[in-house]
Amino acid sequence: MHGVGTPYVKKVFDGIGIIFQTVPEQQDPDPEFSTVKFPNPEEGKSSLDLAFRTADQQGSVVILANDPDADRLACAEKQKDTNQWKVFTGNELGALLGWWMLFQYRKKNPGKSLENVYMVCSTVSSMILRTIAKAEGFHFIDTLTGFKWIGNKALELQSAGKEVIFGFEEAIGYMCSMAVVDKDGVSAAYQLATCASYLYSQGKTINQQLQEIYDKYGQHLSLNSYYICHDPVLIKKIFDKIRTKRGPDTYPETILNGKYQITTVRDLTTGYDNNQPDKKAVLPVSSSSQMITFNFSNGLVCTLRTSGTEPKIKYYTEMCAYPDIKDKTQITKTLEEMVDAICEEMFEPKLNGLQAKAG
Repeated sequence: MHGVGTPYVKKVFDGIGIIFQTVPEQQDPDPEFSTVKFPNPEEGKSSLDLAFRTADQQGSVVILANDPDADRLACAEKQKDTNQWKVFTGNELGALLGWWMLFQYRKKNPGKSLENVYMVCSTVSSMILRTIAKAEGFHFIDTLTGFKWIGNKALELQSAGKEVIFGFEEAIGYMCSMAVVDKDGVSAAYQLATCASYLYSQGKTINQQLQEIYDKYGQHLSLNSYYICHDPVLIKKIFDKIRTKRGPDTYPETILNGKYQITTVRDLTTGYDNNQPDKKAVLPVSSSSQMITFNFSNGLVCTLRTSGTEPKIKYYTEMCAYPDIKDKTQITKTLEEMVDAICEEMFEPKLNGLQAKAG
């Protein structure tokens, strides 16, 4: 997307015989990013309008998009039932690529135990890999936010003789091999293209495979967003209030007047974690940023954190349902109800004058 990825992706796709069409207006570097408001496919449909138009003209049903420096990858697929484009979230692509990397590993190593195999993701990303790991017998590790933590953990595991076959973050960053120990949109494009090619050869779409993953391992529905706050003192006050409901380290125990119970709290600003025997967090602690994670009894995981580069208070939520719970509509309704309550009770946006994300 107005960046450096085109020649490298073209070389890879030509090498494996995948036919593809670029978006002429966006295939070359352009420091003005002339065709988009934000040159980041993470923005979703708003950044992919030209790609949709080109794909419709060419009769293509799958779109892959790199950001300008080609370290991230987005994907969209034309849905037959609605004739609309579905833009997959970073978490959905993480689930799909995780499944694909495991599928390929087993194909190359038939009958081999998975006891030495690892996947890694950031702690604010979907926990679908954790769920798959428990079911399939490989290992899962989560890290702090930022791909340097994922890469460093992967190198640490590799030096200990472990096999790290995949890592990802929800911000459409994927590490599909240890050849590049960082997020890499070119190798991710290769993996997703070969995955799509395989699925279509089996009479299956990308979205159908994704839904099969969730049907097998349980729905993992995410709802992430943020508030704008330009006052660092106010941000600290908001988080300190969350930590001191009834005194030091007395975090909220419920939301909605007791309707939903909080079972564990991990605070990576103070180092508190009531799920550990000594109440001390295992992940690295930093007092210079705010980050609190709540686990609820019904499977919701919620992380509240500040951005390191922008005046944002972010929230990441995911409902991890059991495989036998098939009512996606009810899961979504519960997720939205809980997220609304978390934002109102913990951030108090009206009282604190917080500005919600546009749209």
